Amino acid sequence: MAIGDIDAAVAGRTVPGLFAATVGARPDAVAVRWRPPGVPGGPGVSPEENRATETMTWAEYGDRACQVAAGLRDLGVRPGDRVLLMMRNRPEFHYADMGVLLAGGTPISIYTSSSPEQIQYLAGHSEAVAAIVGDVGLLERFLKVRSELPALAKLVLVDDPDGLAPSEVVPFGDLLGADPVDLAGAAATVRPEDLLTLIYTSGTTGPPKGVMISNRNVCWVLESMEQATGERVTGWRQVSYLPMAHIAERFCTHYLHIADGTDVTSCAEPAALASHLREVRPEHFLGVPRVWEKIHSGIMAAVSGDPEKLAGFERALEVGRKAAAVRVTGEPLPPALAAAWEQVDTAVFANIRALVGFDQCRIGITGAAPIPRPVFDFFLAIGLPMTEVYGLSECTGPMTWARTPVRPGTVGPPIPGQEIMLLDDGEVCCRGGNVFAGYLKDPDRTAEMLDGDGWLHTGDIGQFDEAGYLKIVDRKKELIITAGGKNISPANLEAAIKSYPLIGQACAVGDARPYMSALIVLDPDVAPAWAQSQGIGFSSLADLAEHPDVRAEVERCVAEANTRFSQVEQIKRIAILPTEWPPDSEELTPTMKLKRRGVLAKYAAEIEDLYN
Repeated sequence: MAIGDIDAAVAGRTVPGLFAATVGARPDAVAVRWRPPGVPGGPGVSPEENRATETMTWAEYGDRACQVAAGLRDLGVRPGDRVLLMMRNRPEFHYADMGVLLAGGTPISIYTSSSPEQIQYLAGHSEAVAAIVGDVGLLERFLKVRSELPALAKLVLVDDPDGLAPSEVVPFGDLLGADPVDLAGAAATVRPEDLLTLIYTSGTTGPPKGVMISNRNVCWVLESMEQATGERVTGWRQVSYLPMAHIAERFCTHYLHIADGTDVTSCAEPAALASHLREVRPEHFLGVPRVWEKIHSGIMAAVSGDPEKLAGFERALEVGRKAAAVRVTGEPLPPALAAAWEQVDTAVFANIRALVGFDQCRIGITGAAPIPRPVFDFFLAIGLPMTEVYGLSECTGPMTWARTPVRPGTVGPPIPGQEIMLLDDGEVCCRGGNVFAGYLKDPDRTAEMLDGDGWLHTGDIGQFDEAGYLKIVDRKKELIITAGGKNISPANLEAAIKSYPLIGQACAVGDARPYMSALIVLDPDVAPAWAQSQGIGFSSLADLAEHPDVRAEVERCVAEANTRFSQVEQIKRIAILPTEWPPDSEELTPTMKLKRRGVLAKYAAEIEDLYN
């Protein structure tokens, strides 16, 4: 579709307007589901208890959002004001976010892992006048810096079962007691150019930047993605588990949810994702690469205990790979291959997909970071409709994506209406209605990212294949230049190494060095199971990191990964670290992207040892 066609299609649209339309069209349909408090799921919880039995219809969602809007107005929130939301994935987020919009304000979700100092920066930088906080533990972090935030007039608390909050903190229930605003009237006051939200980057380098996203930006992407999908996803089941402070989750299970009326189940704790997947059986699911890697590792661990079972699974995978190679082209399977696929799918893969909760998945998406190619190919081989999306917060999420055909190793073609060009050095630039308005209060960094002609400069290096599908080579600023002057992509090496289940994380190093090395972290779930299968005694992950048999197996995996690269690119030495890298740490962002500079600084001594 031409750019002008999408512009015309979304003219006048706003997110609150889409919300009002969905509430009107699907009042009695379930909008959000969640588990009752105190029922986390997992081992020891019966199937009857381990369910998201609490529900909220679209009509109820609309009523609560309108009550929150009225309550916020009573607290003094005025059009143009900004309100922080700090809560886990829970139903209250949805109608709190919409309530802020209907009050004329801008909701800003921040990571629940934010420290008091980070909260102080975000609240001060955004000039927030209020904050809605999920529980007392999160509230305490606000209270520690409250005296430094005179503009933050009101704190609202969702959960306080023991009455621990200070008297000046407003119970969230008080907002729901207000006479609701009129939904249609409140939605009509919002304009397409109004600031919909600020997405704060995770701050891998310097203070976080506030990405300004308008109503028009999101409506433009919604229209583009609907055309790329080929249908609306009304009523499709989703699981919301990634932080709502991240554009990927915010778009998929909040804005897309609002526009198309999907059925979202909130998963408050990422550790409970596996049980939620089995329960919900999502039809539309976005996972960051680490999620897909862990699901892949879990499947392989389940079939690897029995050599005969593993051999049979590998034979089925061979058929699956052949079928996937044809299926991704959009062509029908030849009769003999179709018959072989039907046999292995019925006997093996259908059970595997059901085991992990993907037996009804219609669109599987990976994004936010590079995924190891073997992991992507694995899910295609077992019959999951896997796709890869590429984008940035600064382009409101997606820039490239295709539902079909899929070309593994690429991130898809430009989404409908998206312009993409590659500079002489390969840097990917895009232009379209999804490009942000700039960084809040930061014209200098805005000018670095956004040029005078409206092109967004991503900092990523890419190539187009013969079909017009984009392949991301690396980050422009993260290319390693060895002492010999060779430019090397660390992301490609790391993805290859992490394709082995035993390895949880990897960071390639070698800038200005004579050869490439890698820091490696064992997978905390797979490594213990592997060690037990090998008769290796241990009491901690640190024990395994030092065990010679574990090191030998990791070195074997790295050596095998090296065969995919030229001699100068290959990893020559490794250090297995005696620790884990949890999300939102010095080493990883909340969505498990590598914080390269943080890793290099923290493990400087270990890196030096690799070259001494």
